[in-house]
Order: sequence, then structure tokens, then C-alpha cells
Amino acid sequence: MLNALEVVTTVVVGVMVGVEFSVAFVMNPILNALPGDSRQLGHAHGGRMLGAVMPVWYIGSLVLVAIWAVAGWHHDGAGLVVIAGALLIISVIMSILLLVPINNRNKTWTAENRPADWEQQLNRWLRYHYVRVAVLIAAFTLLVTALA
Repeated sequence: MLNALEVVTTVVVGVMVGVEFSVAFVMNPILNALPGDSRQLGHAHGGRMLGAVMPVWYIGSLVLVAIWAVAGWHHDGAGLVVIAGALLIISVIMSILLLVPINNRNKTWTAENRPADWEQQLNRWLRYHYVRVAVLIAAFTLLVTALA
């Protein structure tokens, strides 16, 4: 049963990391290349869509890692799982304190009501997101290593 939990957790976290990586290195460059208002409107739509899904995914991943850490406490790799869990907690804290406030503003913007500094705010979000992706990749790497 522990093996199934390990695999399911690793897959769930890995897919989440893939989505966040794709946002940073695929979707944002695509959206940023769009002309005029399309760029900001695309970011707003993405913020609404992913903003509804990602909190559940982050918390679900953290819960799965916590269960793995407890269930596998006396197995090899438990320390790596605990560190991965700590990194996921850091990613959630980063999200709540740094990224979500910007995203919540952005997802309500239209061409008529967006602030003059909207581009700077989106660029700040992206910089924070790059750091969060690095944290998530580190957590995922630890989980994969713990499987071995």
C-alpha cells in the first residue's frame, strides 16, 4: 500500500510541477507575445482558470506528501519526503503571500480598468513564479529520489 501511495503522490506532484513549469516557460511567453489588450486579457483568463484549480492541487499534494511521510517514517527516504513536504509548504506560503494577491488583482482587470503599472505587476508575479517553480522542482526531485 505504501508503494502505491508513493507513486500516486509522485505523479500528482510531478504533474503539478509540469503545469507550473509550463505556465512559466510556455504559456507566459505565448501570452506576452500577443498584441495589445490580448496579452493582459489572456493573463487574466489564465489567472481565473488556474486560480480556481491550483489551490486544491497544492493542498492535495501537500496532504499526500504528509501521509507518505507519516506512513513511511521508518523506511528509507523518509527524510527526503519530509524535506519535500517542507518545500511544498514554502511554495504554498509563497503563493499566498506573494503570487495570489497579484493574481487576484490581475484576474479582474480589463482594458478599461487595469492600473498603469499592470505590466510591472505581471512581471513581478512571473519573477516570484520562477522561484516557486524552482522550489517545486526541488520538492519533486526529492520525492523521486525517495522512491529509489
